Amino acid sequence: MSDSSERTWGSFLEPFVHNTFRKLWIANLVSTFGSLIQMTGAAWMMTTISASTNMVALVQASTTLPIMLFSLASGAIADNYHRRHVMLAANIFMLVVSAVLTAFAWLGAITPWQLLGFTFLVGCGTALNNPAWQASVSDVVPRLVIPSAVTLNSVGFNLSRSIAPALGGIIIASAGVVAAFAANALSYVGLIVVLFRWKPPIPTKTLPREGITTAMAAGLRYVAMSPNLGKVLFRAFVFGIAAIALLALLPLVARDRLGGGPSDYGMMLGAFGLGGIFGAVVIGRLEALLSIEATIRWAFGVSALGAWIAAISTNRWLTSAGLFLAGASWVLALSRFNVTVQLSAPRWVLGRALALYQTAAFAGFAVGSWIWGMVAERYDTETALIAAGVALLVGGATGIRYPLPEQASLNLDPLNRWQEPSLALDLTSCSGPIVITVEFLIADADVPEFLSAMNERRRIRLRDGARKWTLMRDLQKPERWVMSYQFPTWVEYVRHNQRTTQADALVGERITALHRGTEPPRVQRLIERQTDGSSPNVEF
Repeated sequence: MSDSSERTWGSFLEPFVHNTFRKLWIANLVSTFGSLIQMTGAAWMMTTISASTNMVALVQASTTLPIMLFSLASGAIADNYHRRHVMLAANIFMLVVSAVLTAFAWLGAITPWQLLGFTFLVGCGTALNNPAWQASVSDVVPRLVIPSAVTLNSVGFNLSRSIAPALGGIIIASAGVVAAFAANALSYVGLIVVLFRWKPPIPTKTLPREGITTAMAAGLRYVAMSPNLGKVLFRAFVFGIAAIALLALLPLVARDRLGGGPSDYGMMLGAFGLGGIFGAVVIGRLEALLSIEATIRWAFGVSALGAWIAAISTNRWLTSAGLFLAGASWVLALSRFNVTVQLSAPRWVLGRALALYQTAAFAGFAVGSWIWGMVAERYDTETALIAAGVALLVGGATGIRYPLPEQASLNLDPLNRWQEPSLALDLTSCSGPIVITVEFLIADADVPEFLSAMNERRRIRLRDGARKWTLMRDLQKPERWVMSYQFPTWVEYVRHNQRTTQADALVGERITALHRGTEPPRVQRLIERQTDGSSPNVEF
């Protein structure tokens, strides 16, 4: 591995040096064990209480659908509230739901739709927990170690996937589905204890919290105006739709094509998880040899091969080999998507950016589970898996048009240079609208470069919350240019300036270098007033 790669990825095990990460990682590993044991039990129970192949596929969809629906709101909560508190609430909720599911199953009161309802509620807890946990990685390890930490999280999940389903199959075969559900309820206890004992510093907030809808809109705006993040979300959605087919239909593969039982289903999931561990171990070397885009395309192609092997095979070992390949491809793709988001969004919006990535991926999982379940119902499982493999190849080819960026190297730490100006008027946080104008003197020879830099400035301003951005040129003094933009309130203007990153400052410095005045560019801060006699829309 090159020195550059080592500086980027660090040592594979380096995050474990950090005590908090190590404890949270182990506790999450146990919790993930329980979740996958429960999913194994739920999927197998559905094959015994419903004859519909579509209902079997919907078990997977019922877990992923809440993540698609609620992740953005969860990301806004993670960015505006203490992330430890959010994770505590989510895990306590999942413990309660899992305990009630266990009781219903023990009483023999589970119907197919009730089972889907319980798995949906567990998915809601996961949707609340995941953005807070993923964004907390940057709270417990240094920035340069984040890629290794994300990869270790993938290793933990796939270690669980390689063992938990097989263990779940053994539990179901020996003690029944109720025992599998009870094991999941108990698995949350350790994580809840670790979260109670973790006392991270609480950052001082000088501004009021954003409302949830406002914060959600800000997250959507940031991602929509960040082209690299948009590519990640699109590719993750495409991958999710096609790649989920194998997992969604795996109970049917185990039962119908292999003539097996719950232990066989668990073994198949175990092979998938082992492939994920293998993918996590080799990913650093692959990144040193291949670009991120090339790695993603290989992941699409290898996942297609795994689906085709499962479609045509009637041998347990050959099918397991296909699942091993698919598991490796999942880690290669999803961990690269996740790391790209982690390193392409500043801390103030990181939870929402990760939530939107998660929404895109799990929307693909949910939609794909439904699509391939319908295809299997109308035709057969083999046809659905072959079609999914073709869809994966098409998804890989979308990289020609929407390639992923190489590893982000921008400094997204807050600039912390801006100071709130003293004002002659006594404003409240709700006073507004606020209009900002900045005047520049630009030589004719520098106009093309100035316009190029201003185009980037416009994107950054609007991305971070400004409105009605305009650039005007003086007709009588052509060297004079005026940039104007607005904010609905004074507090939003202050919030906007506190979001400026070190990377954003480079654009400002580029523009300032083109200014030809003897004084710095002139900044004016104005507040709108109505003069038509109607009620004013401002407060003083």
